This record gives sequence, C-alpha cells and structure tokens, in this order.
Amino acid sequence: EHGTVTLIGATTENPFFEVNSPLISRASLFRLEPLAPEDVGTLIDRALGDAERGLAGIVSGIAPEARNVLADRVGGDARLAYNALEVAALLTSGRGRAEIGLAEVEEALQRRVVRYDKGGDQHHDVISAFIKSLRGSDPDAAVYWLETMLTAGEDPEFIARRMVVLASEDVGLADPAALGVAVAAAQALAFVGLPEAAYALHEVALYLATAPKSNSVKRAMEAARDAVEATPGAVVPPHLRGDGYRGARSLGHGVGYRYPHDYPGGVVPQQYLPDAAAGRVLYRPGQEGAEARRAERLAEVDRRVGRPPRE
Repeated sequence: EHGTVTLIGATTENPFFEVNSPLISRASLFRLEPLAPEDVGTLIDRALGDAERGLAGIVSGIAPEARNVLADRVGGDARLAYNALEVAALLTSGRGRAEIGLAEVEEALQRRVVRYDKGGDQHHDVISAFIKSLRGSDPDAAVYWLETMLTAGEDPEFIARRMVVLASEDVGLADPAALGVAVAAAQALAFVGLPEAAYALHEVALYLATAPKSNSVKRAMEAARDAVEATPGAVVPPHLRGDGYRGARSLGHGVGYRYPHDYPGGVVPQQYLPDAAAGRVLYRPGQEGAEARRAERLAEVDRRVGRPPRE
C-alpha cells in the first residue's frame, strides 16, 4: 500500500475467481484479449523465416490456405499456433516436401480448437450467450453456443437444467408445452446419454428459441414474493380454512365458502387473498402465443367476479 513493493502477475484464470479479494482491491487489472488471426499469421511468418530459432531449416514455407486455416483455428493462442506449426513442419519434412500444406495443418490440429474453460470465464460467458440467444429468439446463435459447449465437454446436465429454467422463466404461459419439452430432453439425456442425446438437446434449444416469449410467470412470482413480505401477519380467511375434521365448522372454518362448480362458468365472486393482501393484482398475463387466449378468458372471469382490470 506504501509502494514499497510492486507486484506484477499474470494468470489465464478469472482473477475475481482465483485471486485473493484483498489483493484484487489493491490492484489494477488489465485484460489481455486473444490475438487476432492476422496477428497469429505474423507470428507464423516470423517462425518460418527464422533459421536459428524457427523452422526455416526444416521447411521452405507454408501454403497461403494452410496459413489462413492455422491462424484462424487456434483461437488467438500463439503457443498453440507454434506447437501446431512445428508438428506440421515435421510432418511435411518427413513426407519429403518443402512447403507445409493444408493436409499437414489439419493433421497437426486434429480438430478445431474451442476456447473454453469449464470453471472460469468461458463457462459463464458461453452459457450466458446461449440463454440470451434462446430468450432473444435466435435459433442460429442458440445452436452455435450449444454446440460450442458440447464440443468443449461442458456438463450436458447443466445445459439441460438451464433450458428447463428458461422454459418457465422466458417462454412460460406463451407456450405451456415448452416446459414439458425441456423436461423431456433432460430425461432423454439421462436415458440415452451423449452423443445420441445431443439430438434432444438441439431439438429443445430450437423449440425454445422459436417459441413465443412471456416472462409473466417470473413477474407474478416476484410480485407474490413482495406481497408475502409486505403482509407478514396475513391469515387465511375463515371461509377458506380447512373443515375436514370434527369441530372445524363450529370454529367457522369453511363457513360461507362458495363451491365454484355450483355457479355458471365455474366462477363466483369470492375473496381468496387474505384481508391484508386483498385487491392486489399479482399476475399480469402476456399477450403472446397461448397466453393471449388465456388472458382473454381471465379478463372475462375478472369482469364477472368484479375484480379490477390487470393493466
């Protein structure tokens, strides 16, 4: 704190996860972004042009297409680019050729590199991008991020759980079947496992992305929580109390309760909220998909029983 010691550190992890909080509070943080493909290309050229420390003594160069593929597929990781380039150069030399070709680069890389850390930034950032793509009704982005996670080895049960949550939180009553579809995909994952369950995961991702959206369930839940916290002393009205035991009626339990099925349309004016919360409107239906039809029926019920409009 007095400037006696200057500590400079570097980490590939998120410092907010891995570094002591008091140290973080006294530090200036600089985030280094992955190299752009053109920067990686410059490093490739430098390595191939240096005979003493580079690969100029092994190969004469690299084909333009192979160079572009290598620069693009390492995800901005210079160390990975150098390692793959060295392997490709050795493969090329062993085959009696002078110039690294696309086949050698593909063989050196083995598979497309996916930058992903299951316990750090990428874990949180990619699932966030996935959920926001579903919520934003972008099926292309949704399956892109889903495949990113599956390719990188993310826990598929974690992905399935997040989609079950989204089915209620963001699709909700606009398409009540969405929750069942999401749960079915989670069950399919448990039943058949990967890789076959990837079909079910992609199916539900596309379903959720293209479904109409409503967050009325979330809003109603939050409003109900606020109402409960605001009325700590609320008690159940006598006519709603249980009367399934001897003597309950003598205490007034259930007295005056109106059985809705005895009335036209199955509805009857009657107070269901406690006195402390009477008159509160907690659920405001959305106007998308199936919920729009539900909203019309609820408006009619409200009119018949004398409840205020749900603006």
